[in-house]
Amino acid sequence: MNMTPKEIVKFLDDYVIGQNDAKKTIALALRNRYRRMQLAPEIQEEIMPKNILMIGSTGVGKTEIARRLAKMMSLPFVKVEASKYTEVGFVGRDVESMIRDLVFASMDLVTKEYEEKIQDGIEQEVNKQIIEKLVPHLPEGASESSKESFIKTFNKMEEKLLKGELEDKVIEIELPKKAHVEVIDSSFPIDMTSMQESLNNMLGSLNKDKIKKEVKIKDARKLLRSGASEKLIDQESIKHEAIRRVENGGIIFIDEIDKIASGKSNQNQDPSKEGVQRDLLPIVEGSNVQTKYGQVKTDHILFIAAGAFHVSKPSDLLPELQGRFPLRVELNALDEEALYKILTNTKNSLLKQYKALLEVEGVTLEFDDEAIHSFAHLSVEANQKAEDIGARRLHTVIEKVLEDISFDADEKNGETIIITKKLVEEKLSDIVKDEDTARYIL
Repeated sequence: MNMTPKEIVKFLDDYVIGQNDAKKTIALALRNRYRRMQLAPEIQEEIMPKNILMIGSTGVGKTEIARRLAKMMSLPFVKVEASKYTEVGFVGRDVESMIRDLVFASMDLVTKEYEEKIQDGIEQEVNKQIIEKLVPHLPEGASESSKESFIKTFNKMEEKLLKGELEDKVIEIELPKKAHVEVIDSSFPIDMTSMQESLNNMLGSLNKDKIKKEVKIKDARKLLRSGASEKLIDQESIKHEAIRRVENGGIIFIDEIDKIASGKSNQNQDPSKEGVQRDLLPIVEGSNVQTKYGQVKTDHILFIAAGAFHVSKPSDLLPELQGRFPLRVELNALDEEALYKILTNTKNSLLKQYKALLEVEGVTLEFDDEAIHSFAHLSVEANQKAEDIGARRLHTVIEKVLEDISFDADEKNGETIIITKKLVEEKLSDIVKDEDTARYIL
């Protein structure tokens, strides 16, 4: 959490070109979360998060910013799509399920951190269980010579195990037989997570016996890790820490929020859209949501919403909901220069990905600078003649040029192929010029 706004923006610059206003706004929102946690509890409670609404066409970087935030931060984070939710009473996911998803994400995050701290202990427990299967138990009342022989055998087996000499040896292990009942999110106002937990506990008590399985030691390690982890980790501490992180550092990215706007300008009105907004309002304002791991207060969860708003406008959202997203940032459309930088200045850009893929076949792929400019220029043209899908157009354009090369790559082992401006134009110029063809092919 302790990253300065400049550090956050610098990290995002490696993956998202331009959109400095959006990066700056998000960096400040995240830094304010850290600042709040350094204050006295009574002041902490008063400082509410400033939720953000990002407005911009598809393919300009809204989702990419969210995706990179998730990788950057050791905070609970989920990305959801507003169009997947329905009002209570309709079939589909209720909005409270986004909080439950956030808690599950937090549990995974905290569990992994705890497991890393006790990694050595888990490995020792797994090795101990494996050696017990390899060395027969010493019977009670055994003689001193038998005990000495047992210790020697045990130590020798442990030494071989640690050196990796027994990985292919087959042993029989016991695994718990788990009863599990899957419950799909319901729109009914019933605490389905509590019901699922009760059913699992009830059925689990009827299935306490274990199943035996013969596996190689290298596979047994993976199967036994879960049990060893549960044995060594304090689950109550994890639950407490996971809930604490959700309440104080949780971030929910709501994509396609424009799809639930239902203003007068929206011709295809859905009666459930306004209902979804009304259901979302108390969660964003601050309420208590019951989850499998306990009750969660949503008052200090940061919500970042995003939408293209082609058909609807932000003002078509309920006034109360608009008020809960006080920070607005508009993302700019991508021009030719921005698309060129996306191909050349970002980590793991599309060009780097294609080079890596063809290296698997022993083919060295190189791109002329003029060819890269052509990719950017033709993508802008295609966006103007068909729907503007931003940087996503680059995927289609590059794939079209490299299609035949990629198809025949297995026959070109050891070759170096240079992608030139001439090749790009031969493959794409005619398609882009014909508006109807461009609409269907690109």
